[in-house]
Amino acid sequence: MRNPLDPAKLSTAIENVHRAGMPGLFAEVRDGDQVWRGAAGAADLATGRPVTADMRHRIGSITKTFTAAAVLQQVDSGQIGLDAPIGRYLPKLVPGERGDAITVRMLINHTSGLAEYLPYAYPSLKAFPDLAECRPRSLDDHRLTRFDSTELIEMGVTAPAAGAPGGTPGLYSNTNYLLLGQLLEQVTGVAAEKYITQNVIERARLQDTEFPDGPQINGPHSQAYEAFFGMIDPPRDYSVFDMSYAGPSASLISTVADLNRFFGLLLAGEIVNPSSLAQMQRTVPVISQEGKVIEYGLGLYPMEVTGGGTFWGHGGTTWGSGALSMISGDGGRQMSVAVNLQRWNGLDSSGRPQPHPIDDALTAFYRVAMFG
Repeated sequence: MRNPLDPAKLSTAIENVHRAGMPGLFAEVRDGDQVWRGAAGAADLATGRPVTADMRHRIGSITKTFTAAAVLQQVDSGQIGLDAPIGRYLPKLVPGERGDAITVRMLINHTSGLAEYLPYAYPSLKAFPDLAECRPRSLDDHRLTRFDSTELIEMGVTAPAAGAPGGTPGLYSNTNYLLLGQLLEQVTGVAAEKYITQNVIERARLQDTEFPDGPQINGPHSQAYEAFFGMIDPPRDYSVFDMSYAGPSASLISTVADLNRFFGLLLAGEIVNPSSLAQMQRTVPVISQEGKVIEYGLGLYPMEVTGGGTFWGHGGTTWGSGALSMISGDGGRQMSVAVNLQRWNGLDSSGRPQPHPIDDALTAFYRVAMFG
């Protein structure tokens, strides 16, 4: 059971996340025609400039839902086979037996077995997923580096395989979504970012969602504070950053209002055909970047909130920025939230992230947002 939106409870809950240690956060919650927008804390710790609910924000891997939707539009039109081998389309990028064994579906749901390229592009992260042996130095080294997508793909494809194609649990890997970007370009004849902009973002009439054209964020936005598990103290601002390392995997800029609109239209069957939406909600077990086994569909995954109920959506992080968007199965209740601090948890003696008051405060906010 969910209750109508309670603005006072929502305002208290979002303020509690700020008090728990989050510099700033902002959100939009929807229940039918009722809309609540709120914000708490600072967009800039140096000046005290406050965050506002209409700010633009890097949404990280929520970009994957947009990219998956674009690919499924091409599946709907018969230009891409969901269970066709990727080697049929990109034989040079995924050659030989692997190109024959890995399907488009396996790329979208992270069961391709392809390794994550990021530890190879960022040398100080080479020990990932051993967080205790990773260091944040590469974040500064590559703040303005312009990466080539095909070179990043080659790093992931030539790295030791994470598993057999189609095997479960899969491994969440950004290599998959860079390949999907190349697939879109191969099939449509235009860059993936342009196709997604014209056929997903503009189709959904999202006014403040775009791929960045440089390291800056256009329009009002917050700073982005990265703590890297306590190794950057005080947390450093990475709001100016070249996102070519992420491309169609995690580089989009959006607002909480645009995210709610997008996921509302997606689950209403207005972005992809209902048959493709059903495919998006078919899940398989996948090991997340946090090392947890989650259920993952085609650019969507189910999330449980304390209090009962399962919601669909996606989360995302970049250096210093985080976002989460979820929607009830009937489309009636939605929440999108953006935060301006990442990797706030310290590591214990075994290198695992320790609990932090921010975690509990965010969970409490999600519960109030989705249930009232």
